[in-house]
Amino acid sequence: MIGISFNKKEFEYDAYTLVKAFYPKEDVEMYGTWEEERSKDYEKLITISYGDQVVIGIHTREQTLEDSAPYDEEEDRKKRKNTLKQILYKLLVQETGQTLPWGDLTGIRPVKIAMGLIEEGMTNAQAADSMRKTYFTSNEKTALAIAIANRERDILKDIDYEKGYSLYVGIPFCPSICLYCSFSSSPLKKWRDRVDDYLTALLKELDFISQAMKDRPLNTIYIGGGTPTTLEPDQIRRLLGYIQERFPVKDISEYTIEAGRPDSITKEKLMAIREFPVTRISVNPQTMNQKTLEIIGRRHTVEDTVRAFELARECGFDNINMDLIVGLPGEHKADVKHTLEEVKNLAPDSLTVHSLAVKRAARLNIFRDQYQEMTFENNQEIMDMAIKYAYEMGMGPYYLYRQKNMCGNLENTGFAKVDKAGIYNILMMEEKQSIMAAGAGASTKFVFQNGERIERAENVKDVTNYINRIDEMIQRKKVGIDTWLKEI
Repeated sequence: MIGISFNKKEFEYDAYTLVKAFYPKEDVEMYGTWEEERSKDYEKLITISYGDQVVIGIHTREQTLEDSAPYDEEEDRKKRKNTLKQILYKLLVQETGQTLPWGDLTGIRPVKIAMGLIEEGMTNAQAADSMRKTYFTSNEKTALAIAIANRERDILKDIDYEKGYSLYVGIPFCPSICLYCSFSSSPLKKWRDRVDDYLTALLKELDFISQAMKDRPLNTIYIGGGTPTTLEPDQIRRLLGYIQERFPVKDISEYTIEAGRPDSITKEKLMAIREFPVTRISVNPQTMNQKTLEIIGRRHTVEDTVRAFELARECGFDNINMDLIVGLPGEHKADVKHTLEEVKNLAPDSLTVHSLAVKRAARLNIFRDQYQEMTFENNQEIMDMAIKYAYEMGMGPYYLYRQKNMCGNLENTGFAKVDKAGIYNILMMEEKQSIMAAGAGASTKFVFQNGERIERAENVKDVTNYINRIDEMIQRKKVGIDTWLKEI
């Protein structure tokens, strides 16, 4: 057990996530002098005291490490946070003898930092130097962030994303719920009789968005989930037909549908999608190892993945993404290599490599005692191998993000061939524009003041609540649009 003690509430979560990055398997508990003093016998106690200086100590039975720096409460909040994390990071490096690939960065958007520095007028070299000095990022990760920032800027250069918006449509149903999943997903078997009711509510929300945003350019549409291809062909036509009637789909830069689970894909569904100007789909195996598929609750075979991908090609889809997860239970380097070889044989147009992140809502975390004997392996060598295969498939990195509790403290990276990058992914992850999101569990993001401010309007996750409270969901968006977007 590791304890973190604060003398006042200031950047507690940033300290907590940084400590967890160094000690991912340890229980970490936070408390402060505003609470009743605790008497637990911690194996390691980290004390953080704010005053004219911030003083941080790491106390164990063997030693005490301590460092401090001037701390001005009137100073910019970002600078104060950086001061805290820099001191804590250096002490944790001294205590553990290890460094982290992303240094003291605990947020999910390192490329946003790189892009911001470049947009301020820095050269690539100056931006890289600033990242290394401020956040202690490794040379390799710094170079990756700078390279992706430049590719993203090139991809977005002809898009008026500040005045425009993107549309996200959520279909929260799946054939089964994967063990690692923390998204708003519901088993189709339970909800099959309510899918049409769900679509009715969804279309009402989409109708509002189309009217409220009619004077703004629509840049991209992304239909995700869940698994959108759990919808039957007629339901797909109902949804896509409604979108086509209400939105200027022929003018947008990208139109994506996650076909997702191979066990939800049929020729009839793919041909229904082909009736509309969809430009990009995803067929997501996560792994090409059958044993792992069974462990994580994917009710399909490796052969199903190959069949679904080849069927999509036969139906005329020329921009297909595949998602993989590295760090799944029981998989080692050889297993990941096998997956990459199989994917290489299929030759997708883009590839997203995720490093497993076990969120609190995922069953893999809830039932972790059942999986204690299984390893969760990911390291830079495995990620380098994935990069090598992506390059061999003619792809380069185009977007990147991180999550909490990631295996190896690494990242999720999207790779794509020329002109096949997922534009929505960039706009969403770098928070470049407002995202209007419809559906159960969908989160609308209002980006304004040149990207300096972001506000959200959340939809309820439960399907029944979403259906019954759709007018409330619409009202939340109306308030957000009237409040945050009226001056853009």
